[in-house]
Amino acid sequence: MRKIALSIAGFTLLALAAPMSYAQSYPSRPIHMVVPFPSGGAANDMRARIIADKLSQSLGKQVIVENRPGADGAIGTEFVAKAAPDGYTLLLTEKGLLIANPVLFKKMRYDPVNDFEHITLLITTTVVLAANPSLPVGSVKELIALAKAKPGQLNYGTGISSHYLIMEMFKLRTGVNMLYVPYKGSPPAVMALMSGETQVMFGTLQSMLSQIKGNKVKALAMASSVRSPALPEVPTISEAGLPGFEASTFTGFAAPAGTPKEIVRKLYGEISRIARMPDVRDRLEAGGDVVVASTPEEFTDFIKSEIVRYRTVVKDAGIRLFE
Repeated sequence: MRKIALSIAGFTLLALAAPMSYAQSYPSRPIHMVVPFPSGGAANDMRARIIADKLSQSLGKQVIVENRPGADGAIGTEFVAKAAPDGYTLLLTEKGLLIANPVLFKKMRYDPVNDFEHITLLITTTVVLAANPSLPVGSVKELIALAKAKPGQLNYGTGISSHYLIMEMFKLRTGVNMLYVPYKGSPPAVMALMSGETQVMFGTLQSMLSQIKGNKVKALAMASSVRSPALPEVPTISEAGLPGFEASTFTGFAAPAGTPKEIVRKLYGEISRIARMPDVRDRLEAGGDVVVASTPEEFTDFIKSEIVRYRTVVKDAGIRLFE
């Protein structure tokens, strides 16, 4: 009996020690960071490469950025969801993939909560409500008044599902009726706003900052909880008459579900440390982003709450789900 007890005790100690030793030896080979968007130019591709470069240095193994675009990011996201949960395949993800698409589509090829270990919410991206310069409004209140005076006559454009949901939330909150004009991506949506093809839109400050400063589009308000240092004179929507209205987009990192917690914590520790480096923070926040670097638990809870929030928007707005 004593030998059996000792054997069990030894086995238990080995089992407890295994995760620790695995984490200590990780990584032992290159890590692949999947970006489910095209390479070059795109903000998320840039963010991935900034972090990957520093992470390669801190971990002592190369972190390879691997672009797998297609199906609005679903192809690369599904690839990571089905990858081996060993910490060697990571995902750069964002609001559209984890929140907007799951609440807008009837069928998804991945579960935004259960198919991943969420590592950290890296940054939030400021969203701005902008208008074509010819639209005779200079504030949120004036936009609401004009839209109510001309129901269904104003339109808004967007090429990103998360921005579409933010506008639908705005419409619900204000009771206005504006027509939706879809575009294939943010650049054509911004071009349409500049040309007057559309009158208003929600978009990232990063994608419209130069146009706003060049007076090609007009910033009415920030959807964030605080004003942006990039445009401190522009009020928040909450300040402009809709208390509590807040919305943003985000970028974060995830790994396949089942990735050892010790590996997830190690990655979180390194990525959050890197994100707070002065040179990295400056590059990430140059376009109006805000470094968050949340814990895995905070990021997971945030995703769950945002899914509930926007599912309510979809239901209350009577939005028909996409096939």
